Amino acid sequence: MTDFLPVTREEMEQRGWTQPDFIYISGDAYIDHPSFGPAIITRMLEAYGYKVCMIPQPDWTRDEPFMEFGEPRLGFLVSSGNIDSMVNHYSVSKRRRDKDNYTDNGEMGKRPDRATIVYSQKIKQLYPKTPVILGGIEASLRRLAHYDYWDDKVRRSILLDSGADLVLYGMGENSIIELAEALDGGLPIQDIIWIKGSVYKCKTIDHLFEHKLLPAFEEVSQDKRKYAESFRIQHLNIDALNAAVLVEPYQGWYVVANTPALPLTQQQMDFTYSLPYKRTFHPMYHHIPAIDEVRFSIISNRGCFGSCAFCALTNHQGRVISSRSKQSILEEAKKIIQDPDFKGYIHDVGGPTANFYHPSCQDQLKRGTCPGKECLHPKPCKNLEVSHRDYLSILRDLRVLPGVKKVFVRSGVRYDYLMYDQDDTFFRELVQYHISGQLKVAPEHVSDKVLDTMGKCNHALYEKFREKYLALNKEYGMNQFLVPYLMSSHPGCDLNDAIELACYLKSINHIPQQVQDFYPTPATISTTMYWTGLDPMTMKPVYVARDPHEKQLQRALMQFNAPRNYKLVHEALTRAGRTDLIGYGRDCLIPPVPWGKPAAGAGRKTDRHVKEEGKRKGSGSGNTKSESRPQKSGKGREESAAGKKHAAQDKRFDQRRKSSQGSSSPANKRKG
Repeated sequence: MTDFLPVTREEMEQRGWTQPDFIYISGDAYIDHPSFGPAIITRMLEAYGYKVCMIPQPDWTRDEPFMEFGEPRLGFLVSSGNIDSMVNHYSVSKRRRDKDNYTDNGEMGKRPDRATIVYSQKIKQLYPKTPVILGGIEASLRRLAHYDYWDDKVRRSILLDSGADLVLYGMGENSIIELAEALDGGLPIQDIIWIKGSVYKCKTIDHLFEHKLLPAFEEVSQDKRKYAESFRIQHLNIDALNAAVLVEPYQGWYVVANTPALPLTQQQMDFTYSLPYKRTFHPMYHHIPAIDEVRFSIISNRGCFGSCAFCALTNHQGRVISSRSKQSILEEAKKIIQDPDFKGYIHDVGGPTANFYHPSCQDQLKRGTCPGKECLHPKPCKNLEVSHRDYLSILRDLRVLPGVKKVFVRSGVRYDYLMYDQDDTFFRELVQYHISGQLKVAPEHVSDKVLDTMGKCNHALYEKFREKYLALNKEYGMNQFLVPYLMSSHPGCDLNDAIELACYLKSINHIPQQVQDFYPTPATISTTMYWTGLDPMTMKPVYVARDPHEKQLQRALMQFNAPRNYKLVHEALTRAGRTDLIGYGRDCLIPPVPWGKPAAGAGRKTDRHVKEEGKRKGSGSGNTKSESRPQKSGKGREESAAGKKHAAQDKRFDQRRKSSQGSSSPANKRKG
């Protein structure tokens, strides 16, 4: 089958169906691309012979949209979509966002807050006896009691709040097929309690032989230390090979989380990405902005052993890397090349971390990841296997395919893992061939104290990486930027740390165009720190900037030279006792008075003031241009901002490639 799945009763009947096996309800518009979870799950079910219909973004205020196909034979599958609905709707300051990239024309308001709960409750009202199975990132990360940033309290497992029958957490391909076969065999949903990667509720746990009992919900919702203890147990049991079954008591119920599903083998990964995706959004829409970032991109791997404390990926995909074969990736590239809108540029080849193509060590495949130990933090494990050989081989084969002009790596490179590689061939070819004008990396901060809390490597390693990156660009005659992602107000970061970061930004002459404040999303170590004030892995106290005004001060320091931030930066420096950074000196962040305003009683500027102001502009006080600032994009062909950016970058590379063909300069040849 090569068409979109039915979205109306008429389309279902055109296939000769009278009743679907499953109805998938999604908070996203319908995009049939392997970068989107709903597409993978529905195509997987289709491949195993099940009849699946889609209800994307139903109007939850009415019954009729949920009754479009009638009652499914086996069950309803419910997801908020590719992103948590609350993160999708609200910024870290809890301001309602203006745009939903997963909706037609980016329109907001097409899904409810807490979409998974709302959809599930509506279905249970209409079809109380039909199984309802939750999946996707929203359900996965809320499978047990969790701190909710928007309510500022601990909420129950989403299984209880939604009234659903089962949660499938993680990526779900194998779990959904096992569940479908059990339902198809006539088993009641309440008896399906063995599937790896599932969460169910029950009145008694007498049937369990081995499990770990978590603190009861009534405890973790009232006692922050108990919450931290519970999270620690959960975090130590996220590996498919060595995790235990977890049981969370509630009044009248137990919520049981089975062990995670096994990571996909390479053969299974290849099968998943070989399914007949349409690779675009349904024709009933005008344009879905989210497709622009991934339409000409290829997923090569899953999982991440980086284990950043603020990232929920470990809790969703796990730490063990699953990767596709080279042949599978090349076959997808050939499909992309046939797209009439393809202009020769593969925008990305990667995953959560582009250059994690192998498990960090072979022991993981036999015994699982080490509980309580990380592969890269605080220092790389002695068993860490560092190699870019196979990933580089894939990039080399992709860039010589007929019709391909350039293959970019945009999904994020772990620079620490890159620097641990004794063979710098990948680093060199990355700079020569695979950067689209700028390389984005995530040092996150410069204070080693804060970096340790984040689970990141020390700042000195980033500086070594940065120096080598600039040196390689110079060696190859390239003019490519380095864009560091930085974060304010992460647990462990106080005003002094924020000031240290601001001073560093001035020293490298870089002012971020956007500032990312720490966002406490469910099921991360950092969110647990934010809520409890404790590091759940050590139970030691952690400083947390919870006051909105202090968070505002930390954000302002990252853009210290913006006139709108002058008062905030002045206040931050004064509160921290760092008034030495207020003045006209070379190291000062701001002058004694706002830019453009003379001091009280002062006349026109003296020659000295003019000279000092010139120094400030040259050293970053008023100048945001730098070696690491991205160039502005020109006019592009795509309808969204992401599409315009990619189109402009593609156009620049076209121009550079053509100019290099007319020159015999070695530097020009390397650029092309």
